Amino acid sequence: MTQTDTSALPNSVGFIGLGLMGKPMVVNLAKKLPPGARIHVHDVVTAVVDELCASYPDRIIRCTSAREVTEKSDVILTMLPEGSHVKSVYLDPTTGILPGLLSSPSESQTGGKLVIDSSTIDTATSQHVSSLLASSSPSTTFYDAPVSGGVLGAVNGTIAFFLGASRHDANLPRLLPLLDLMGGKTIPCGGPTLGLAAKLSNNYLSGIITIATSEAMDMGMRAGIDADVLASVFAAGTAQNAICDTFNPVPRVCPAAPSSHGYVGGFRVQLMRKDMGLAVDMARRVGSRNVLGAGGLGVYAAASEAADCRDLDSRVVFRYIGGNEEWVKRE
Repeated sequence: MTQTDTSALPNSVGFIGLGLMGKPMVVNLAKKLPPGARIHVHDVVTAVVDELCASYPDRIIRCTSAREVTEKSDVILTMLPEGSHVKSVYLDPTTGILPGLLSSPSESQTGGKLVIDSSTIDTATSQHVSSLLASSSPSTTFYDAPVSGGVLGAVNGTIAFFLGASRHDANLPRLLPLLDLMGGKTIPCGGPTLGLAAKLSNNYLSGIITIATSEAMDMGMRAGIDADVLASVFAAGTAQNAICDTFNPVPRVCPAAPSSHGYVGGFRVQLMRKDMGLAVDMARRVGSRNVLGAGGLGVYAAASEAADCRDLDSRVVFRYIGGNEEWVKRE
């Protein structure tokens, strides 16, 4: 993480969407923003708003709508589940971000309001929202900035932001210090929607690697190789990858991985199904020959419906393909 320039941080930040990722991101902001800065939050689940406001009563302020958050903030972040939620939160004519922008000119001394969407959604929806905001509120700048690193990364403040902006974007001096409070790295990906394109490409590759790692581990274990030894072989050879090294799908190979805790926590298999579907759709739109996509998507779709896999970490595909979770280490 770069050293944060606190002089560039906003006095008023808005955050909409306080789920598994959004909540710890707000906590990091609450802990790290300079004294006097305020965070205006909104979520349809009022219990999480209650909890945050009680934990940081002098920092976090409850708002009744996305519009109110927008009216009271110079920089607004959103972290929402799907494209339909993004459209609703941004474009609702009564409670949305857009009417909030129209009724509240920015009080920032450094430029118009910045709106940052960290949701993982389809690029078409992001472009639609961006275009409407640009035409209706020209002083506002919208950025797609999906994240990678999971819930643990959000808690630890080590997530990576894939920012839909050029390396020469004029707002980087305002964006980077704020994102640094929540993440370990921000990568400008080139321009609007390219942060999302990068995220979907990343999750496509990660999802395929998870299936391949599960199959390769199962294959070698059935042939008689100890799971720890097999993982060490992959780490030393051309098959080395972060899934095998850190999130190994086989229980007890990586003690901290979700697989070693009943696949609880981590990145839910339904979310991987969603992201794989978005990635396959993107590949189709841009003309990429996506030979592994349909098969990979089918695996995650089926695992998402399986009673012993649903709602668990996406590496539960090892269980789905019939891997031996009760393996015994060979002496």
